[in-house]
Amino acid sequence: MMNITKHTIAVIVNDQPGVLQRVSGLFGRRGFNIESITVGASEEQGLSRMVIVTTGDDHMLEQIEKQLYKIVDVIKVLNLSSQPMVARELALIKVKAEPHVRPEILGVVETFRASIVDIGPSTLMVQVVGESQKIEAMVQLLEPYGIREVSRTGVTALIRGQVTDK
Repeated sequence: MMNITKHTIAVIVNDQPGVLQRVSGLFGRRGFNIESITVGASEEQGLSRMVIVTTGDDHMLEQIEKQLYKIVDVIKVLNLSSQPMVARELALIKVKAEPHVRPEILGVVETFRASIVDIGPSTLMVQVVGESQKIEAMVQLLEPYGIREVSRTGVTALIRGQVTDK
């Protein structure tokens, strides 16, 4: 029986044009879905850190790792979800908010330790940071008010404590 789980993978790559396309193309060619992907500078100049969230079994994860190492600009691949990690995502949520319902919405925002980052005549923009489940719960609670737009960054993560990926 296959055990399908969510995996968070860090891929350290040379900061070169086309690397993101080659990495994401590898997933597509193999029929693996990327739930989220974030890319940014790492602590070492010239290297970027990609954090990819995907779903599959352990065999699929092993295949992805082997295939990633075949890409010239891939330096290191780590399965972050196999260790204690801190994972965060940021979302901006624009919600319909006529003045009479704003106090209710502010109550939701405070409960989630989120913040209002923009106020329009009939909308509020909420910024929330946390684990993906927190973002999803916030979206659910704001849906009854009328969500106009949502923009999510995708997950970024690091291993907890003294352990590093070096």
